[in-house]
Amino acid sequence: MDSSAIDDAAGRLLRAYDKARPVAPIVEDFPTATVDDAYRIQQQQVRTWTAAGDRVKGHKVGLSSAAMQRQMGVHQPDYGHLLAGMFHLEHQPIDAGAYLQPRIEPEIAFVLGRDLTGPGVTVADAFRAVEYVVPALEIVDSRITDWRISIVDTIADNASSGGVVLGSTPHPLNAVDLPMAGCTFGINGHVVGTGTGGAVLGSPINALVWLANTVGPLGITLQAGHVVLPGSITRAEPVQAGDTVVATVAGLGSVTAVMAGPHAQREN
Repeated sequence: MDSSAIDDAAGRLLRAYDKARPVAPIVEDFPTATVDDAYRIQQQQVRTWTAAGDRVKGHKVGLSSAAMQRQMGVHQPDYGHLLAGMFHLEHQPIDAGAYLQPRIEPEIAFVLGRDLTGPGVTVADAFRAVEYVVPALEIVDSRITDWRISIVDTIADNASSGGVVLGSTPHPLNAVDLPMAGCTFGINGHVVGTGTGGAVLGSPINALVWLANTVGPLGITLQAGHVVLPGSITRAEPVQAGDTVVATVAGLGSVTAVMAGPHAQREN
């Protein structure tokens, strides 16, 4: 794709945010688009958001579990940017109407205490870079109609990023056995999924290593203080106004997201 096509595709996705109306898959109008093109489209949107005053506060790895790859019909991980405006406090109302087609998923989030720059990052390097971990809920959303996404579509759409809720109590990395940590995922008091950290590329730390080594050659450093979401432990589940979502991870405790309508958001 040439630069004008990149601008066109990025503009379509940005308008989907502004108009709250999903668009047709990018690959329908740009059938020759590659994964590299998709990341260029993603970066163009990030530049637009940061120019408007938002800030990059971390990254996410998407599609890092077999369950999510099967659900989305793709076969490789991807990454996206986490902007400051995406973060929500747990137990506080989140306006469900701000999203188009929201789903939610449980994760083990890393908060970095030092920079991590690839290529060449090892698991040992990644462990040293993590300051603490918390349970997290990621709201994934798609600007593509009916979630009809290919790998190109989801990457272009900032890895289908939507929102982030972090648990309130930090834990040192050695407090949890990442691959074996069990997770229970519930909506409105009903368990909708269970799994272990090993569902995420064998261990969430492997996703952090993959991310650092993937973005490093592009000139991107994972910065101290930033959040990294390594990927979902279970399938993502649809969510709507009125839902209360809880993820509990062994050794880390729980995190709660409360989905509400705009009136509840204003009252709080």
